[in-house]
Amino acid sequence: MTSSSRMVATGFATLVALALAATAQAAEIKVLSIPFKGPLDQIGSQFERETGHKVVATYAPSGPLRKQIDAGEPFDVVLIFNDVVDELIKQGKVAPGTRVYIARAGLGLAVKRGAAKPDIRSADAFKRALLASKSIAYAAQGPSGVHLLGLLDRLGISQVIMPKLKLMEAGSLVVGPVAKGEVEMGIVSIPFIVAEPGVELAGPLPRELQDYVHYSSGIGHAAQDANAASALVRYFREASSREILKSHGLEVQIPP
Repeated sequence: MTSSSRMVATGFATLVALALAATAQAAEIKVLSIPFKGPLDQIGSQFERETGHKVVATYAPSGPLRKQIDAGEPFDVVLIFNDVVDELIKQGKVAPGTRVYIARAGLGLAVKRGAAKPDIRSADAFKRALLASKSIAYAAQGPSGVHLLGLLDRLGISQVIMPKLKLMEAGSLVVGPVAKGEVEMGIVSIPFIVAEPGVELAGPLPRELQDYVHYSSGIGHAAQDANAASALVRYFREASSREILKSHGLEVQIPP
């Protein structure tokens, strides 16, 4: 074998070794997440291209997601409400010290695409819009629904509005009936509104009535590769990831 042939062979062997090492280091990261499909799919794809790791995400509303975890569903990263991550840490399902704040979402009012958008820029205007509405979808079990019911009491219109309310099981289900024209408007976290092409955001709730849903991640106590899971969580704080979150109606703020 000539010296040039030996150099080519050596170089090829080195490339093969590096490729095998990269493959050996690549991990499959299982993520359990509330319906964050839009932003997480984009961020996950970028992360996969840059690291070689594989992100496998399962999406479900918070209630069913908790049931999966309680039933022993394995996961490397969970993405859900702040307080739920804290509960999972107490239960030993999420590793202590791994909760990382990701973003928050304000509440907004959705209408069918092309429909007139009511003025909700002030508390009085929001109240008038609710009183004038024929039907309102909301998520009774989620934070947005709990806040809405409190607002109705605060505005003194509970008795008038309650018959108009259409209860949905989860925030991700609120906008569907609005898009189909089955319900006139929906009140839910803004990312759910942005994700549905059949609806439009009439506007966020007025500042004095606004509330925020806060999302955090945690690393599973039995994560298969805690380092890879941590790398994915850190990636959420990258500038490109933050821009993706913002484009989906999320606000990247200083942790509460």
